[in-house]
Amino acid sequence: MQIYHNPRCAKSRETLELLKSHGKTPEIILYLDQIPSKNELKSILKKLNISAEQLVRKGEKIYKEQFSSKQYSEAEWIEIMVNNPKLIERPIVIENEKAIIGRPPENVLSLI
Repeated sequence: MQIYHNPRCAKSRETLELLKSHGKTPEIILYLDQIPSKNELKSILKKLNISAEQLVRKGEKIYKEQFSSKQYSEAEWIEIMVNNPKLIERPIVIENEKAIIGRPPENVLSLI
């Protein structure tokens, strides 16, 4: 089990604690420091079964200032997230070939 985690995010911290309270010790990936590659993001999106645009944090200032008024392809959104990892929704929990976004944190219980 892995968690793409931002320790400054309350929901990410809550999700990690929820996993631990259920006896899980996920590999913690600090995705702002260990930025996923394009291929890793494609794999995550496949496991989440969503489009790249659905993984974008649209409340972020950088999204509103640079990306909100334009249309982008799947490949372009992936490139944008690799170059701006703050735009990647968090936390993402992966177990084998399935992934869940921990918003709300209880979403991840389906992986346990």
